[in-house]
Amino acid sequence: MAVPKRKTSPSRRGMRRSHDALQVESFQECSNCGELKRPHHLCTACGHYNGREIVSAEA
Repeated sequence: MAVPKRKTSPSRRGMRRSHDALQVESFQECSNCGELKRPHHLCTACGHYNGREIVSAEA
């Protein structure tokens, strides 16, 4: 059975776990209605994407 020869230092352990943190979600303003939306996603408020109406937003 493989057993480590030396104890992993807290610094090395932290470097290994550096990519495990949760990422902060980014938002940008919709060019049509001004609501916050995710980049490269359809605006959920007005249905516009890239300056065009993709989904008609019916109340």
